[in-house]
Amino acid sequence: MGANKLVVGGVTKFDWTGLTADKNKVLRGYTAGGKDGEVMTGECDFDADTSDGTITADELPTGEIGYARGNRIVGTMPIRGGVTLTIVDADTPVAIPAGSHDGSGRAVIDADELAKLVPENIRENVSILGRVGTMTGDEEVSAQTKSVTPTMSAQVVLPDTAQGYTHLSQVNVAAIPYTETPNAAGGYTITIG
Repeated sequence: MGANKLVVGGVTKFDWTGLTADKNKVLRGYTAGGKDGEVMTGECDFDADTSDGTITADELPTGEIGYARGNRIVGTMPIRGGVTLTIVDADTPVAIPAGSHDGSGRAVIDADELAKLVPENIRENVSILGRVGTMTGDEEVSAQTKSVTPTMSAQVVLPDTAQGYTHLSQVNVAAIPYTETPNAAGGYTITIG
């Protein structure tokens, strides 16, 4: 057993009796004096005070190891790598999955929706996602003027699409046919329609 206190001429030269270090608190491979006066070799693998660490398992990628509050922590956060998110509807947000991403992910517009995002489908001088429209409203427009005669039944008046008309520019409604004819009783017979 080594000396842990030295007093020379009433003067204490060293006093290790109050030391609290032990080999599991001294870093592995380092030596220090113990309170019993013996030299000890450290066995501790920790090289930092982790008491103020805040990391939790779900904040570390799966399999990664960290230390906090004196504890070894093995990560459980899913590793996503590069995730591609597809936007299908302007009113439906696309959720980003929780996890560790490597920065190669991207968000894209669904191919079918992107195919519709062409200049001829966008009003002239309007820009949508960087695509400027060229549609004037006169494309493939064929207006029809139609004449109809009122009847006693309801009518729906539509353009003749089989002939290539896309809309009606004008509907001419004839007057209701009306005649008055003298009759044998000395009055008039009125015919409507």
